[in-house]
Amino acid sequence: MARRSDRSGRSRSGQPSSRPRQRVALPSVPHAAPDPHSELRRALGPERGRSAARRFDSAAKAFWAERFKDALPLLQRLARDAPDVADVRELHGLVLYRLGRFKAAMGELEYFRELSGSVEQHPVLADCHRALGRWADVEALWQELGAASPSADLVTEGRLVLAGAKADRGELPAAIKVLEQGWRLPSRPRDHHLRRAYALADLYERAGRSPRARELFRWVETHDPRLADVSERVRALS
Repeated sequence: MARRSDRSGRSRSGQPSSRPRQRVALPSVPHAAPDPHSELRRALGPERGRSAARRFDSAAKAFWAERFKDALPLLQRLARDAPDVADVRELHGLVLYRLGRFKAAMGELEYFRELSGSVEQHPVLADCHRALGRWADVEALWQELGAASPSADLVTEGRLVLAGAKADRGELPAAIKVLEQGWRLPSRPRDHHLRRAYALADLYERAGRSPRARELFRWVETHDPRLADVSERVRALS
């Protein structure tokens, strides 16, 4: 179940890491994803499981409504009572991420990776490592994501995090290269195309390549003038 979140610019903290953490290798295909209600009943028994399932549903509704502080205590209890239910660890990690608690979110999403055998939350997990200055882990997760050959949308999310990590380190040419690789203006752009184009235009502007940034911002504005502050960026460069 995809619950990815916007990975907008934030201040970065933490000490740089030269080595990625040791991880259990992912299976060739993700583990079967059982229904979380069934998993909670299996872990806690029929009565407690039904109650836990209701808390999980309430937490999920709060998450989608962006009431992250309301979701957090429900998920903290679920993670304590049923620590091996992948959907619980996933949602708990995403709530912590949206609250800016990147180290705690990293731990939950690393465990979700092991339980699920999935790369579904790799972009969010990589962005947690990015927030903590763990650059080697960002690179390692990008490699793992690419090897899994997931959807174009998911790959783009991972690519945006990788480029952002390089930009955080002042490596603008390398960040631009990440987003330029294989890039062409699609005739029928989808959301992930527009997000990638916006991020690339931003990097062009930061690198002093204003004409190219203006051109790309204008292309994004043509297809979605409501995306971020694209209309303001176009006016500022005109």
